[in-house]
Amino acid sequence: MATAKALSETHFRLPGQTAFYRGKVRDVYFVGDRLISVASDRISAFDHILPKPIPYKGQVLNQLAAHFLRATQDICPNWLQAVPDPNASVGLYCEPIRLEMVIRAYLTGHAWRTYKSGKRELCGVPLPEGMKEHDRFPQPIITPATKAEEGHDEDISREDILARGIVSEADYEMLEKYTRALFQRGTEMAAAQGLILVDTKYEFGRRDGRIYLIDEIHTPDSSRYFYLEGYEERQARGEEQKQLSKEFVREWLMANGFQGLEGQLMPVMPDSFVQRVSDRYIELYERVTGLVFEKADSDNVEERIQTNIQRYLSDQNR
Repeated sequence: MATAKALSETHFRLPGQTAFYRGKVRDVYFVGDRLISVASDRISAFDHILPKPIPYKGQVLNQLAAHFLRATQDICPNWLQAVPDPNASVGLYCEPIRLEMVIRAYLTGHAWRTYKSGKRELCGVPLPEGMKEHDRFPQPIITPATKAEEGHDEDISREDILARGIVSEADYEMLEKYTRALFQRGTEMAAAQGLILVDTKYEFGRRDGRIYLIDEIHTPDSSRYFYLEGYEERQARGEEQKQLSKEFVREWLMANGFQGLEGQLMPVMPDSFVQRVSDRYIELYERVTGLVFEKADSDNVEERIQTNIQRYLSDQNR
């Protein structure tokens, strides 16, 4: 079977394009008051982009994000307007709020590493004594992070957010309200598919005085899922939870001596592992949505995306 071609990056010049931004995973084109987000197949971990892209990862992320943005638009206004290509979304430009609203229902990942180090507070939120890895919190906790232009995002408490004037108290309360409501909806949608939404992050922006949900939500790049079936039994036996996220990529990197620290050499994933990562992303899409993933044509993926975007823009301008 021929290996699918992966999309590392795009180099479009779109009609009316005024600016361009390349993030860790997305290439973003600004056209008027809209932005066009192209999900590449790049993969990042520990705030570093890995050398090899993952086939179909961008399509998974783009279609998952659109699925959840449409399913939550009654809770919070969001930026999405159209999905002209499996890898591309068009939406309203919003001025980003430099925060990631991270919400956690379980003592997993960064929260567990903090807890294991002996700390009993994360972002000003007290952590109960006597917990073990992957235990459920009495209620989900919000542990925000400052959104860095480059390098590592940093944990920050509600008090520090207000003290620094990142947002007003009224806006922060709205961000918390939206975060909890979105997470509740995501939790319900996951449970309907036999999954647990463990933790996730939301990003917000402003437009015309309103707060909008921006970026992706509930994707494997921004979220962690456990399989619901067997969760309690695995916890009782002290076994690892069966995860559906990119945490296994981080674990592979750590096992190969890389955590994004200075002086560490980024290991190159073998093709067999790249294929495994691709399969896991597709599995996550199908498990989370209950839909069959239809692989888009990858022969001339960059040309396909550009053609579909330009057709959409042309139709809009008629």
